[in-house]
Amino acid sequence: MISPRRKERLIALVVLATALFTPPLLLVADRAGGSPSWLPVYLFVAWGLVIGLMAWLMEGGRGE
Repeated sequence: MISPRRKERLIALVVLATALFTPPLLLVADRAGGSPSWLPVYLFVAWGLVIGLMAWLMEGGRGE
């Protein structure tokens, strides 16, 4: 069973992931830095961050 605290953190992670992949932030990442497009780097880092936080959140409570 998922504890209420973990459930709240999962919901916060979904909100964070949704915010990271909204079109306004994607457009900022796409136009930043001049000539080379930073969009692939931004997507890779943001997706890795979401996966890392999810793994940390799900594996962190094994001692409960």
